Amino acid sequence: MPSFLRHIAASRAMTCPAALAGALALLGVAGCAEPQRQGQPAFYRDLGSASARVDTEQARAMISAYRLNAGLGALTLDPALVEAAQREATVMAGSDKPAQADAVKARLAREGQAGAEANLSAGYRRLAEAFSGWRDSPQHDRVMKDAKAKRMGIATAYAPGSKYQVYWALIVAP
Repeated sequence: MPSFLRHIAASRAMTCPAALAGALALLGVAGCAEPQRQGQPAFYRDLGSASARVDTEQARAMISAYRLNAGLGALTLDPALVEAAQREATVMAGSDKPAQADAVKARLAREGQAGAEANLSAGYRRLAEAFSGWRDSPQHDRVMKDAKAKRMGIATAYAPGSKYQVYWALIVAP
């Protein structure tokens, strides 16, 4: 490979795989094609912006698969729980601190969602990170694996000037 193409390929390979593929194609080198651009999986999408929203269906599928592996049933999305989760995430973002799960559970019970459980957290920028954090925390893992749970709602809120920036609320209920 000519030195100028090696330089281009080396300097751009980490940030632009298409540049490397293009340089190799110019030389007729086979076996290296530009990767397909199908978009980033929703669970890796950075939610650190005002317009970003967690993909609730992807979250439901991820948590349900985890539950199924533990011998529990899948969850369904409940619009009322999604709305409640959004409200909690927005309140946390506005106050710049995670809420207390017991206070949220009591509020949900007053609203007719008796038996609801909540995971409330902050600082995770991606669904995959939040899920891993919850799975690795016995207290949060218990919520995801609540045997009585049949429905769920999940939401995020972004606060750009806050310590944590992205706030999460997951609510599961019978």
